[in-house]
Amino acid sequence: MKALPVVKPVELPLAAPADATKRFAVSRVFCVGRNYADHAVEMGASGREPPFFFMKPAQSLFLVTAGQAQWPYPMATEDCHHEVELVVAMASGGANLTVEQANAAIWGYAVGLDMTRRDRQAQMKKEGKSWEIGKAFDASAPITPLVPVESVPDLLQQGISLKVNGQVRQQGQFDQMIWSVAETIAELSKAWTILPGDLIYTGTPAGVGPVVRGDVLQASVPGLPSLELKVA
Repeated sequence: MKALPVVKPVELPLAAPADATKRFAVSRVFCVGRNYADHAVEMGASGREPPFFFMKPAQSLFLVTAGQAQWPYPMATEDCHHEVELVVAMASGGANLTVEQANAAIWGYAVGLDMTRRDRQAQMKKEGKSWEIGKAFDASAPITPLVPVESVPDLLQQGISLKVNGQVRQQGQFDQMIWSVAETIAELSKAWTILPGDLIYTGTPAGVGPVVRGDVLQASVPGLPSLELKVA
C-alpha cells in the first residue's frame, strides 16, 4: 500500500518581511457568505441579514506568490465559480468580542479567492444537505502572502477587484460590505472563540461566475500583493 502524505501545519509567508524566515501559522479558515448587498441580491437574498459562516480546512489554502500560479481545476464539478475576497488574519481573539476588540485583534490582510463548486453546492442546497463539497475542496482557497495591518493603515478605505482574461468581473468597495470587517469578526466570535492564526474570508462583491481551463484570474487590492493564477 502506498504511504499517505504527512499532513503538515499550514504556514503562510509574509509579504517582503524583514526576516524572510518568519511565517504566519494558520489555525482555521472561516468564510462569511453574502456580505456585499449586490452579491446578496445576486444570490437571492436582500437586506442586512445576520451573517452566516462556513469553514474550509487550512489545507485548502493555495498560496500564490509573485508571478502566475497554475491552479488545478477541481475534481467532481463542471461549474466552478470565482469569488474574490479580502482575507483577514487574526493576531489574537476571544469570545463575544466588541467591534473595537475585534478590530484591535487583526494581524493583517491578504487577497483571496473562495473557489466554489457551484453545481455541487446547488445540488446540496436543493436536497437540504450540508454543502462542504461545494466549498471545502482541495486548493479551494487561493491566497497571497500576508501584509501586517500597520503597513496598510488605510486599506479598508479601498476596494477589491477581479479580472478574468483581462476583463473586470468583480469590483467592490469595502464600505459596501453589509457587515464591516470588525463587525464580521465580532459576530463570528459569538459562535466560535477567535484564535490567533485564524483567517477570515470576508465576503465577495457581485459578479461571481464560472471559470474554465485556460482562464487567467487577476485579483487585486491596493497595498496588498496581487493574486494571479491560470486555471490548469
